Amino acid sequence: MKRLRWPSWMPIDPYILLLLGTVGLAALFPARGTGADVASGASTAAIAFLFFLYGARLSTREALDGLKHWRLHGTVLACTFVIFPLLGLAARGLVPVLLTHPLYQGLLFLTLVPSTIQSSIAFTSIARGNVPAAICAGSFSSLVGIVVTPLLAAALLGGSAGGFSADSLVQIVLQLLVPFVAGQLLRRWIGGFVARHKKVLGLVDRGSILLVVYTAFSEGMVQGIWHQVSPLRLGSLLVVEAVVLAVMLALTWYGGKALRFGREDRIAIQFAGSKKSLASGLPMASVLFGAHASLAVLPLMLFHQMQLMVCAVIAKRRSRDPQTETETETVKPAPAAPSRTAVGTGPRSR
Repeated sequence: MKRLRWPSWMPIDPYILLLLGTVGLAALFPARGTGADVASGASTAAIAFLFFLYGARLSTREALDGLKHWRLHGTVLACTFVIFPLLGLAARGLVPVLLTHPLYQGLLFLTLVPSTIQSSIAFTSIARGNVPAAICAGSFSSLVGIVVTPLLAAALLGGSAGGFSADSLVQIVLQLLVPFVAGQLLRRWIGGFVARHKKVLGLVDRGSILLVVYTAFSEGMVQGIWHQVSPLRLGSLLVVEAVVLAVMLALTWYGGKALRFGREDRIAIQFAGSKKSLASGLPMASVLFGAHASLAVLPLMLFHQMQLMVCAVIAKRRSRDPQTETETETVKPAPAAPSRTAVGTGPRSR
C-alpha cells in the first residue's frame, strides 16, 4: 500500500495540527489553580532548555566563516529586523478597522522575531540556491534575535509586552540569553551528543513548544481573552499577513536583483529574509507577554503555516527555472573525437 501524503504544492505542516490540537485542549481543559502553577513552572523550564539546545546546536565557527559573505547576511538581517518591523508599524493604521489592538500587537511582535533555519535551508536547496549562505543567514538571524527581538519589543511594544520593565529584562536574560550562552560554552563537549541524537532532541524541542502553547492559551482562556476575537477579525488578520508576506517575498527577490546578487544568492535572500521562526517566537512571546501570550502568538502561528505553503510553491517553480549561462557552460558536452593526449588531462566531473 502506498503511504498517503499531502500534495507537494500544499504542505500542511503536521506540527501545525498538533499546535491547533494543543490550543483546543487548552480551550476545553485549561490549567487552573495548582495545575496552572505547575504548568507555568514546567513552561519556564522548557523555554530555558529550548534556548540551551539552540546554543548547543549553533556552530560559532560556521557562523564566523559566513561573515565572508557579509553583504548577503547584512541584507537578510535588514529584511528581518528593519523592513519587517517597519511593515508592522505601518499596520498600526488598520486598528480598529480591520484589527483589534491585541491582534495588532501580536502582528507587530511577529515582525520582530528572527528568521527560520530549517525551512530556509530546505526551500533554498529545492530551488537550487546558495544553501551554505542560507545556513549562515538563518544562524545569524537566530543569534542576533536572542538580543535584538526583546530590545525591539521593549521599544515598539512598550507596556503592551506584558508590562516591559527592568524585571522583565532580567527575566529575559535569565530564561533566554543565559541558557543560550551556556549551550554555546558547553558545545565543545556536548555538541557531538546533540548531533547524534538530533531526532530525539527535536521531539523534545517540539514537545516543549507544545507545553508553552498550552500554558499560554490556558491563561488566555481563564482570563477570557478569546472573547475578544471574532471570525471576521481572524479573516482580516489572515489577509493582512498575506499582504505582508507578499511584500517581503517581492522585496527580497527584486531587491536582491537591484543589489546585483546572483540567482543563487537571491534565492537564499528570499527564503531567509521573508520568513519568521515559530520555534524562537513562541518561547519569546511567553516571556514577553505573560498572560496575554495567547493572542500574541496567534498571528505567528498563522503566518508560519502560510509562509510554508507559499514558499513551497515558489521553491518548486524556482527549481524549474532555465539554467543560467554559467550553469549551462558547466554541462556542455566534450568536443567530439578528442586526441589521445587530451584524454584524462582535464578535471574529472564528480
